[in-house]
Amino acid sequence: MLPAILPPIILLLSSDQFYTPAITNIIIQLCWFIWSAHILSLLTGRMSFVDIAWPWGLVVIGIIPVISPGSGLENAVDEGWFSRSNLVAMAYIVAGLRMGLGAVAMTVAGHMNAELPRYLFQRLRWAERGINEGSTRYTLEMQKEIMIQCLCNMGVLSLPMMLQSFGYLKGPLTLIEIIGWISWIASIAFEHTADKQKKKFAQNCQKQKISNAICNIGLWKYSRHPNYFGEWMVWNSLVLTSLPSLMSLWQTQEEMLIIKLGFTCGLVAVSWCMYQCLVSYTGAIPAEYYSLKKRPDYAAYQKSVNMFIPGPYRKCEM
Repeated sequence: MLPAILPPIILLLSSDQFYTPAITNIIIQLCWFIWSAHILSLLTGRMSFVDIAWPWGLVVIGIIPVISPGSGLENAVDEGWFSRSNLVAMAYIVAGLRMGLGAVAMTVAGHMNAELPRYLFQRLRWAERGINEGSTRYTLEMQKEIMIQCLCNMGVLSLPMMLQSFGYLKGPLTLIEIIGWISWIASIAFEHTADKQKKKFAQNCQKQKISNAICNIGLWKYSRHPNYFGEWMVWNSLVLTSLPSLMSLWQTQEEMLIIKLGFTCGLVAVSWCMYQCLVSYTGAIPAEYYSLKKRPDYAAYQKSVNMFIPGPYRKCEM
C-alpha cells in the first residue's frame, strides 16, 4: 500500500494552500501513534493497539479545521451549521469516536490483553516470508505495519477533509454534496445496524448457550461482512462529497497541474485503500480464516452469501 499512501503526504506538503493543516495533522498523528501504538507494541509484542490509535487519529483529522487557520470554519457564521467544513469535520469525529470508544471498551474488558485475530493472521503472513516471532525483523515489521496506518491518516485518508475545509470552493452545498451526505448518513446507519444485529445475535447465543453459531440474520444474510461494506461506503460517500471541491481545485490557477492530478488520484486511492484494508488486510479475509476453523458450517455459509457487497441469498445446506 506504500505507493498509494506516500504520494498524498508529499502532495499536501507541496501546496501552499494545504501545507499548514497538513503539517499540523502529520505532527499530531506521529506523536499520537508513537505514544498509543508504537511504544506499547514494543513493550508487549502486540500490534492490536493500532486499533485504538487509528480511529482516534480520525478524530484528530476532524479537529484539524478547528485548530488550523484558513479552514472553511472561518466562514461557518455566514454559511450556517451545515457548511461543508462543519460537515466533514463532524464526519471524521463521529466515525472516529464510534470506533475509538469501542476500542476503549474492548481494552477495559481485557480484549487487548491478547493479540486480536486479524493481527495473528498477519503473523502467519510474515511466517510465510520467513519473518518469525522474536526476531529483530519481526519487531521491525510490526512497527512498519503500525506506521502504514499512521501514514494513511497523515495523507490519503485526510484528503476529503483537506479539500472541503481548506480548498477553494465557497458558498452553499451543491447537489452532489447533498447526495453525498445523504449517502454518508445511510452508510453509517447501515454499518451501525449490522454491528447491532451481530451483537444481539451473540447475546442470544450466549443466553441459549450456543457456541460457534453463524450469524446469518438481517443484513448478515446478504453479506458475510455488512459492517465492513458499510464502512467502505462511508468513505466512498466522503469521496463523493469531495468532488465539487476537487472540481473547484481544477478551476483555480493557484495550483500546479501535478497537485490537481494528485488530488484526483488521491480520492480514488481513498476508496481503494479502504477496500484493501476491509477485505484483505485486516478485514474479511483474516476474519474468515478463523471462522472456518471454529465453525464447521461456515463453508456452506460462504457459498450462500456474498463476502462483501450485499447480494441475494443463495439457498445452500448449512
